[in-house]
Amino acid sequence: MKKAPIKKSIAKAPAAGIIYSIAASDLAGHMFKVTLTVKSPAAIGQVLSLPAWIPGSYMIREFSRNIVSIRAESEGKAVALAKLDKHSWQAAPCKGALTVEYDVYAWDLSVRAAHLDQNHGFFNGTSVFLRVLGQEAEPHEVHIVQPKDAACKTWRVATTLPELKAKRYGFGSYQAANYDELIDHPVEMGDFALATFKAHGVPHDIVVTGKVPNLDLPRLCRDLKAICETQIAFFEPKTKKAPMDRYVFMTMAVGDGYGGLEHRASTALICARADLPTTASSSTEIGEGYLKFLGLCSHEYFHTWNVKRIKPAAFAPYNLQAESYSPLLWLFEGFTSYYDDLMLVRAGLIDEAAYFKLLGKTVNSVLRGSGRTKQSVADSSFDAWGKYYRQDENAPNAIVSYYTKGSLIALAFDLTIRSKTNGEKSLDDVMQALWQRYGRDFYKGKGRGVTPAEVEALFDEVCGTRMKPFFERYIRGTDDVPLARLLAPFGVKYSDARKAEKPSLDVTLGRDGNDARLAQVHQGGAAHVAGLSAGDVLVAVDGLRVTGTNLDTLLGRYAVGARVAIHAFRRDELMTFASVLQGDRVPGVSLTLLPAPKKATGPKRPSAA
Repeated sequence: MKKAPIKKSIAKAPAAGIIYSIAASDLAGHMFKVTLTVKSPAAIGQVLSLPAWIPGSYMIREFSRNIVSIRAESEGKAVALAKLDKHSWQAAPCKGALTVEYDVYAWDLSVRAAHLDQNHGFFNGTSVFLRVLGQEAEPHEVHIVQPKDAACKTWRVATTLPELKAKRYGFGSYQAANYDELIDHPVEMGDFALATFKAHGVPHDIVVTGKVPNLDLPRLCRDLKAICETQIAFFEPKTKKAPMDRYVFMTMAVGDGYGGLEHRASTALICARADLPTTASSSTEIGEGYLKFLGLCSHEYFHTWNVKRIKPAAFAPYNLQAESYSPLLWLFEGFTSYYDDLMLVRAGLIDEAAYFKLLGKTVNSVLRGSGRTKQSVADSSFDAWGKYYRQDENAPNAIVSYYTKGSLIALAFDLTIRSKTNGEKSLDDVMQALWQRYGRDFYKGKGRGVTPAEVEALFDEVCGTRMKPFFERYIRGTDDVPLARLLAPFGVKYSDARKAEKPSLDVTLGRDGNDARLAQVHQGGAAHVAGLSAGDVLVAVDGLRVTGTNLDTLLGRYAVGARVAIHAFRRDELMTFASVLQGDRVPGVSLTLLPAPKKATGPKRPSAA
């Protein structure tokens, strides 16, 4: 059966040699139709490949599995496509331009891939744009087609891709200097709320998709402006020049969700709609949910410098078809996690007491897992592909987060540098030096990635002494950073009020209706010693029924050291366990800023410096 020729989406061929057209072809079926035209395909047969992962999310996701159908033609004649591997095709040699048409299933409501329905459309280029091997450095053009469905008549387009034949927020043609730039500007389509502010003269837009009654956009603008201007001035204290001409916060508001992914001039965010401010709430108080959202925005915005431009050598350039291993994610994610909350203080959005409360939560989360004694943050960074992004029920006992422990290492570095230089230098100087040497000119063709050896040498330079022992113990080693000792000279009290007298099984319960299903069993705890495992459903403690909400109450009837009989289902088999209750091992660290002495005797405090 002869197939109809592929329709050309663009009447006149532009200067770009690689042209994409993307259309929402089936909203209910969640299908994008993409047409790719290669003006000068390789003479031996053009190879096309879809990325296997997206920068910023270190896991092989195999986006090509969402390509439902694909075909090619040249000058009206079909061109054979040979599958080379799970994400690559090679077209047969052809004399004229090569046109490839393919359908992409888009039903991943996250910041990493693509999603399409009657309410909106969203995609990252890594999920939808085939890479033309050998021509990645050529100019790329993409035509975003407005859906014909009646529900989409009022849709707009949000992206930081430079406009070619389109008005800002309109459908039409956009351009990119190369493939790397093309996939670093996500696209949101729909009826979204929109607000704009300027941070040190640079336009910043806030796009919110999803229903948020009485959304307080003016407050969002005010608070994000404070964060953005603080960070711009942090990296460029003299010029206050941002590294981009425009920036967009793309936010998808849902019932329950959280996440973000950084890009060179934008970020894709997902949050619970309850975390966004409303006109009915206080215009000055910051609730827990809104604080979490502001911290997320601060984190992703800091990445504009730290990882999007200051990069590990392994990411310059990206190898998008396979894992790119780096032992430096503790620096790029951990240090960003340190500065995200710190920037909220410096921006004047929270006070020091609120900051130390957030910091205490981070300390407790790190100390909770025994995995921190087995895996270093350097190894955690390197193993992100197979361990951190593929966590199972044993994760707390086996791995450490380069985000959270990395942020504590950043704090320890900050305190150490301030102490060794008597307050003359700080971690700020390290970050600014990284920016000046490796990040500022990265997209100007002069930058390159930084190596682990260069990172360590830079710390030595700023600190004025060899920092190798610090790296060996806390980065390449598994020692806990001595925060109590490091914080004391700065007037910060570190205390741990663990409830050792509270009986506990030392487990984490999962959400499973009214069942008390064990999500995690912590190594060395009472449940582990008794033989219980993750996935077991507790039925009774000494004959009394256990539910998803009453376990603590039941255990509270006993003293530490008491023996109890526990009945639990493992799969469909009822089992009995004898457990000796231990004292609660959950860390209870709190940080308190003590009143400043009348005469300063120590180095400058780091919290609001």
